[in-house]
Amino acid sequence: MHGLLKSLALVAALLLSLSAQAAPAAFDHQHRAWTALLSRHAQWNTAGTTTAVDYAGFARDRKALDAYLETLAAVPKAGFERWSWPQRQAFLINAYNAATVQLVLTRYPKLKSIKDLGGLLSSPWKREFVPLLGKTRSLDDIEHGLLRGAPEYRDPRIHFAVNCASIGCPALRPEAYTAQALDAQLQDQTRRFLRDRSRNRLDAATNGELTLALSSIFDWYGDDFKGMGGVTAFVARHAEAIDASPAQVQALRSGQARLRFLDYDWALNDLQGR
Repeated sequence: MHGLLKSLALVAALLLSLSAQAAPAAFDHQHRAWTALLSRHAQWNTAGTTTAVDYAGFARDRKALDAYLETLAAVPKAGFERWSWPQRQAFLINAYNAATVQLVLTRYPKLKSIKDLGGLLSSPWKREFVPLLGKTRSLDDIEHGLLRGAPEYRDPRIHFAVNCASIGCPALRPEAYTAQALDAQLQDQTRRFLRDRSRNRLDAATNGELTLALSSIFDWYGDDFKGMGGVTAFVARHAEAIDASPAQVQALRSGQARLRFLDYDWALNDLQGR
């Protein structure tokens, strides 16, 4: 009897060990692997308003980038849907940004713009190449279908977090987005983007009319800002970043400022070209 009990105990221990080995590792909601890559390959400019991306460095770290994206691809849709909205939001922003870098590397250094990866009848953002949540998805699907299309979506600041590998884009932040820090990260991204005078500025009043010149992002996604009172009201909330005086803030809030949108710079945001 003693021998039988000992054998059963050994079998139980073996089964427990095998079960532990087969169980998937808990997902890292800190996205440490992505932060490690970003901290090496995305660099703030001296003003802290945008970053240049070391795609050559990412190419050398291609295995680590692919491995990170594989951890995202391994997340089952059912598990993802049980996460909190900030966890899902951070996951999708990071997935979009990492997949964009991966897409650029498919032809780097032989491209001047991410748009070179498309054609007359095709768009790089519609190319289905990202295995995520049970299917192969496009960048547009991640941003517009999963992120902006979610019923919880209320925050247009995500437009300052997703990065399209272009100089006109908001910065590729040198750290991953996480649920715990997400609000502060989105607020910081917004301020940094609005502080960039090549993309957002108040022009001197002409004939008594103030002109607010903004990135085309505010044109393309203007409807997303309606919940915050519209584009000009949103910008007025960040008066310090846009260098607006109290009188100018009042003009923005009252709709007295003329709004125009600046041309978008689609050149690759490559460190090597700076």
